[in-house]
Amino acid sequence: MTVTALLDGPGAELLATACAEYQPGRELQLVEKLRRRYDATLVTTAVTQAALRHRAVAKFGPDAGRMYFTPDGLEQATRTTVGEHRAARIAATLPGATVVDLGCGIGGDLISAARAGLRVTGVERDPETAATARANLAALELAGEVFVGEAESVDLTPYAVVFADPARRTDGRRVFDHNAYSPPWSFVTELLQRTACVKAAPGIPHDAIPDGVEAEWISDAGEVKEAALWSGSFYEGASRRATLLPSGVSVTDAPEVEAGPVGQYIYEPDGAVVRAGLVTAVAAAVHGWLLDPRIAYVTADKHIPTPLASAYEVLEELPYKEKALRSWIRTRDIGTLEIKKRGVDFDPAQLRKKLAPKGSATATLIVTRIGRDAVAYSCRRLAL
Repeated sequence: MTVTALLDGPGAELLATACAEYQPGRELQLVEKLRRRYDATLVTTAVTQAALRHRAVAKFGPDAGRMYFTPDGLEQATRTTVGEHRAARIAATLPGATVVDLGCGIGGDLISAARAGLRVTGVERDPETAATARANLAALELAGEVFVGEAESVDLTPYAVVFADPARRTDGRRVFDHNAYSPPWSFVTELLQRTACVKAAPGIPHDAIPDGVEAEWISDAGEVKEAALWSGSFYEGASRRATLLPSGVSVTDAPEVEAGPVGQYIYEPDGAVVRAGLVTAVAAAVHGWLLDPRIAYVTADKHIPTPLASAYEVLEELPYKEKALRSWIRTRDIGTLEIKKRGVDFDPAQLRKKLAPKGSATATLIVTRIGRDAVAYSCRRLAL
């Protein structure tokens, strides 16, 4: 039974009850209670939907309480903050444009685009998922159409903008190779010959991005979410961009910066900045330099807060040896230990277990490589 059974009549009444009484971990008890009054299959559908709405709050905020979801659709949906950022960029360049979303899923991007004043059409090959997207537009009182169809078969002529979010899962497993996307990468590159935005995985290789296309790596609250590929009217001349949400700070330039010895502070660039290859933008922002030309750590003699990176005050340099680190833990009475690492192959959780911090103090240990040598720094994390 699909979400369409919950849109009106007894199904809508049941869904409202299920959502009002839902408690994580007590789904079976709720199902047993509701089956005394409603059809068993309908109850299962409603309680599943209540559980999905509960999970969806992390991505969709208050809207989740009015929306409809499929398990796969929720897993693959764009977080609202990211969708709104993309939609705002489209609307700023082409206000009121017609946008077709190829592979619209449950309609998360359609919602953001419609709210930005764009005229939206969704195409989705799975009928149940398409029905869910249609229901979400209606539930949020937004204009738009959703059709069942294959992305490759759509006539794109009527649309000013094409948006696509190729499937990156096979048999329920995440796909990291862009050549395994569906629709295929050859189709994506064809789309990027027109005015388009294509959502890609953050790990997409730089050399896979066609000429004349901007790749924008987007992070939200410090977590890298995607790489958005912009072409046609959206291309502004930069091939790489890093955008940090919720601040909206964006960088495109990577000036040349030298490497040198550690200063009083170490800066850890945001993941989007690292993925975009724009680490030296952090160095420029803090008047600093690289610890190593191949490692994404910046160092400086002054603390200059920047949204592009987290900052740490360097307290002392330590030998990267287990015995020496254990001694440091005991001497400093450390109990809460944050371990950061780059360029060195070890598991921070395993190292923390071996060091067994049991004291009352808090510390950050940064382990990295300079040249061929592993080095460690005792640090204090600084607020932005």
